[in-house]
Amino acid sequence: MRRGLRLLYFLLLAAGPARPQATPVRIADAACERCHQQIFRSYLLTPMANASGAAADRLISGTFDHRSSGVEYTIADQGGMPTLAWRDPSDGRISGRRPLTYFLGSGHLGTTWLYSLDDYLFESPIAWYAASRGFDMKPGLENTTTMPPSLPMQSSCLRCHMSAVQPSDAGTVNRYSGLPFLHAGITCESCHGDTTRHVLSGGKAPVINPAKLDAEDRDSICISCHLEGDVSVERAGHTALDYRPGQAISEYLAYYVYADSNLTRRGVSEVEQLSQSTCKRMSGDKMSCASCHDPHFTPSPSERVAFFRSKCLACHTTPGFATSHHPAQPDCTSCHMPHLGAQNIPHVAWTDHRILRRPEIDSPDAVSGAPDRLVPIFSPGASPRDLGMAWYLALMHGNRGAEPHAWSILSFLQQSIRNDAPALDALGNLSVERGDSKTAEAAFRRVLVLDPSDLTALSNLGVLLAKQSRFADSIAMLRQAFDRNRDVAGLAMNLARVQCMTGDRAGVRSTLQSALIFNPGIAAMRQLLARASSCSASGPQEAQP
Repeated sequence: MRRGLRLLYFLLLAAGPARPQATPVRIADAACERCHQQIFRSYLLTPMANASGAAADRLISGTFDHRSSGVEYTIADQGGMPTLAWRDPSDGRISGRRPLTYFLGSGHLGTTWLYSLDDYLFESPIAWYAASRGFDMKPGLENTTTMPPSLPMQSSCLRCHMSAVQPSDAGTVNRYSGLPFLHAGITCESCHGDTTRHVLSGGKAPVINPAKLDAEDRDSICISCHLEGDVSVERAGHTALDYRPGQAISEYLAYYVYADSNLTRRGVSEVEQLSQSTCKRMSGDKMSCASCHDPHFTPSPSERVAFFRSKCLACHTTPGFATSHHPAQPDCTSCHMPHLGAQNIPHVAWTDHRILRRPEIDSPDAVSGAPDRLVPIFSPGASPRDLGMAWYLALMHGNRGAEPHAWSILSFLQQSIRNDAPALDALGNLSVERGDSKTAEAAFRRVLVLDPSDLTALSNLGVLLAKQSRFADSIAMLRQAFDRNRDVAGLAMNLARVQCMTGDRAGVRSTLQSALIFNPGIAAMRQLLARASSCSASGPQEAQP
């Protein structure tokens, strides 16, 4: 894929200085303990309650030598401060450390850590994996030959591990002037909604009870975090952060999968798998995630077999079944729900929720899915616009065959998406890819009418203007975007290239030195900085959309 489409989708982001920390579940939900003491105490031991927290609470010290890049990473306690350090023995310039603020991941599958720098929030490039009991690079970074750019933590990536997640600052992807989230871990309100009136009334005012909701709203609470699909699209005028328990998640997100795709290859596919099981198809709306899982309680290893067997026997009530069906093997899940590796998440085994009667016989051969057909799942009301955006995001994920589909739909919908900034940004980027600068410029300018701080429109319109030798206008737009997003490597390099074209050597140095603080391992940025002294009014570098 040409860089025109990649630049802004793979934004490399960051976040802030010392600040008050988010409160953990045990504090955020302390008021619930007064009336729900047993539930509260058992919930504090669950993976959801421990999905995130202060880095010091789950620091796994160790060193990881990444062979492909030669960079050595170390997670350690440095004088009471959890720290990520890195160094490249072959390049003394690539060396540094960052204080870690939070961990992310309950530890059941793995753990990673977050750090802030100048209000930009980042994720560690290495994580600890439970299955291998060791460190490795984050998925997708295993074969990098240099230290990767800083990894942004967007609010959309936080919302299923933290509570009361806040949107990033206007015009930014991962900059948070305040706390990026108010509570670490998944709080009671994440499933039960706003409990203020319930607490103030001593429990008399109602609170959302998922079990009493209709099936779609009940299941949406689990789907909102436990369904990913091949592509998920925020619906027009909505953001996933606005979803609240008691609503249908399909109002906020549309989920798509490749037709006939293998339901064991993605990491977050339990909901899809369950929907294909005979158990669910025979039970219909009576069965939900909560039929087998108690969100308030996680059985200990010694309790697990009996706990889940009791769930099976609640439906499989044939006389004598409990004693005659493989009495020597009480663990139903060991045969009917084996662990299967997710292809997109190394080191991780996911339980097969298809609940196959005979997995070794009934499990179909793995299929990759039809890359030329996306179908919606759990998304009633999904629109042509949503499908167009799904194809666009599939293209951003690397499916080159998605481009004609995305272009066909979004270009046809040009008039109906005039007030839809994300769709217009997508249309603009597709137009850049096709060499249609007129349509691209019109789309980006319309976006800036809707949102003057939109990063995609400012950045890519700035590049288009530079290609038209309108350097002053180009720099103004790129500068506006860069001032809010100093950690975005591609944006920094484009601004520096245009500054170089105008002979602004000091501007080139300032831009690149600022960005290198966040991305010390990007060789192309250092090379551009080294050539700053040769910049003139006809500088050699061309901006890349």
